[in-house]
Amino acid sequence: MKHIINNHIKLTKNAIKKIKHLTLTKTNKHLKLRIYILGGGCSGFQYQFVLDDKINQDDILINEGDVSLIVDPISLQYLNGGKIDYIENFEGSKFIVYNPNAKNTCGCGSSFNI
Repeated sequence: MKHIINNHIKLTKNAIKKIKHLTLTKTNKHLKLRIYILGGGCSGFQYQFVLDDKINQDDILINEGDVSLIVDPISLQYLNGGKIDYIENFEGSKFIVYNPNAKNTCGCGSSFNI
């Protein structure tokens, strides 16, 4: 596992606040947010988020503010230079990925292609 001071993926203040809220538990102090890329979705690749307390040997731990984001090396190559935000509105709440590597995205913003 590599610890990185973030220069690969930026987190907005809203994203940091939500990640802190999601991972701050008394029962599991090692919980972190993981982002990864899956094949599928309407545009080819899909963003996935999961709370995880396991860090694999080749994972990269990106630190920003006082939160950490776990990313595997393959997903990082697709997310490099991107920004993650968190929004709450009348449609619901979700993490949004602004990805400069994506050539096209679907209307809902949860999938992309390169």
